[in-house]
Amino acid sequence: MVEILLILVSTIFVTNFVLARFLGICPFLGVSSRIETSIGMGMAVIFVITLAALSAWSIEKVILVPFDLVYLRTIVFILVIATLVQFVEMVVRKTSPALYNALGIYLPLITTNCAVLGVALLVVQKDMDFFQTFFFGVGASVGFTVALLLMAGIREQTAYAKIPQIFQGTPIGLITAGLMSLAFLGFAGLVRM
Repeated sequence: MVEILLILVSTIFVTNFVLARFLGICPFLGVSSRIETSIGMGMAVIFVITLAALSAWSIEKVILVPFDLVYLRTIVFILVIATLVQFVEMVVRKTSPALYNALGIYLPLITTNCAVLGVALLVVQKDMDFFQTFFFGVGASVGFTVALLLMAGIREQTAYAKIPQIFQGTPIGLITAGLMSLAFLGFAGLVRM
């Protein structure tokens, strides 16, 4: 139980994939303008990263290692992630057309999101067992969602602030992301993974 808690705290706060490892920056900056779209993207990412981590672990243990096909790891993982994202895209399109339109191009871009591939590769690289893999995937995706929601909340507040024209838009978004990253560095050393 302690190990699972350490994995969750580590992946959510200490080694947050967006704010500490700097993976998945494109959707982080692109979708974080409103909390509603950030929640939708966060749920999609939680689903995709968790299933991608479990699928990567299973494929690694059942197919790639026994048949000495480890050199195909990256290609296979990208295909698995693309399949999962297509499934999520179809579900979101059918269940919430407004969310699908709000997410726009960023939903299919989860396929090429380096955070998703990074989680899949780290799971097999660290030789985790099934339960560690599950909680690593959940923690990494929840950490991604936390960063996304924090950024969206801050960006919604800065919409009402008097910001000099030169800093409006992307510059203030990058400054905010940098300050959030510095804040998350405060968790460094809390847990070693």
